[in-house]
Amino acid sequence: MAEGLDGAPVPRLTASPVHGGTLEASRVVPQGAAAALLLVEDDPGDALLVEELLVDSGMRATLSWARSLAEAKTMLAGQGVPECILLDLHLPDAQGLDAVTQLLAAAPGAAVVVLTGLAEEASGLAAVAAGAQDYLVKGHLEPQLFGRAIRYAAQRKQVEQAAAALQAGRLRAQENARLERGLLPVPLLRTADFEVVPRYRPGRAQALLGGDFYDVVETVDGTVHAVVGDVSGHGPAEAALGVCLRVAWRSFVLAGASGSTLMELLEQILVAERDGEQLFATLTSLSFHPDRRRLRVLRAGHPGLLQRCDGAVQWVEPAAGPALGLMPGHAHWPQDELLLPPGAGVALFTDGLFEGHVGRGRERLGEDGLLALARKAAALPPDGFVDNLISEAESAASSHGGLADDVAIVHLGWKKSSL
Repeated sequence: MAEGLDGAPVPRLTASPVHGGTLEASRVVPQGAAAALLLVEDDPGDALLVEELLVDSGMRATLSWARSLAEAKTMLAGQGVPECILLDLHLPDAQGLDAVTQLLAAAPGAAVVVLTGLAEEASGLAAVAAGAQDYLVKGHLEPQLFGRAIRYAAQRKQVEQAAAALQAGRLRAQENARLERGLLPVPLLRTADFEVVPRYRPGRAQALLGGDFYDVVETVDGTVHAVVGDVSGHGPAEAALGVCLRVAWRSFVLAGASGSTLMELLEQILVAERDGEQLFATLTSLSFHPDRRRLRVLRAGHPGLLQRCDGAVQWVEPAAGPALGLMPGHAHWPQDELLLPPGAGVALFTDGLFEGHVGRGRERLGEDGLLALARKAAALPPDGFVDNLISEAESAASSHGGLADDVAIVHLGWKKSSL
């Protein structure tokens, strides 16, 4: 428990108690509230001087006193982070910059004002360079200067933290942009007769993109290939693995790999690149034949697809094998073939589109719910169909904060003008 300068419990300078906090972040004190201060000083005389200066400054504050750095750390762990810590550089268990660095590590969210002697101004400047917000010379203290220094130090700390948060946000945005370019590429098509309508929507709670990806390429024989995949989990590792799989898929397809061989190669890449055995990936790979009537399908644990034609929509579940990475070296992926009616389109998507919670309970939209939404939008053109599907799925989950997971969806098909 904090003690006063006479060994008794600390007298409160106002009726407001010392507020609790965390050791990771400082707190903004509401206007008129009492600021919580911690004095780390082994000399009772200097500690009494600080208390008197604080009273004479007129600042509304509560003061706690620690005689050593170890005692200060204990108080920080029990009481939380104060607005400002007043630190003497000559403690029984820490001296000079070592005391500053240890205290900043123990309470990185607190403003720190160093107290120095008359001949130690250089030490005060060095402490500021090491991370303290200000320094005060003990022999040159006046109440108003003292109070102003504490308030300014707290404000500078808040500005520093806001600037750091802004910079972290900028870095996240840059990282997202780099990952997005890798996950969501420009289709590589030679023909103008094929229409691709892609959309990507990040989950509401994700600071980084997840592992959802897609790609579309055309090989020299005129076949158009497309893939939509989803790496389990979220975060930079999952997103990077999604980029790796997307690039590998494009490379293998352009090199002529197909069928179960394509999936085996992709699984080898996943196993080699993943951070742990818990990571896996689902995907669907399509091949639109140049005759514009046939569609070959490879599925690895991925949801089915939506087929649109003449204002009608149906859910199609082609043959499938397990997700990549679940049974390395022991899985087989059958290739299915569908006949496409003239003018038919196909929509591939990740499960984030239909796994949002709807209603009052924990019920999810599900595949049946998604199909119902798709049928209501069946008459829309491809871009309107895709946008409406995402919007309606988002609205259905609005009572639970919207869609939590990432969503990738791609509408594919030969243009009617080319048939």
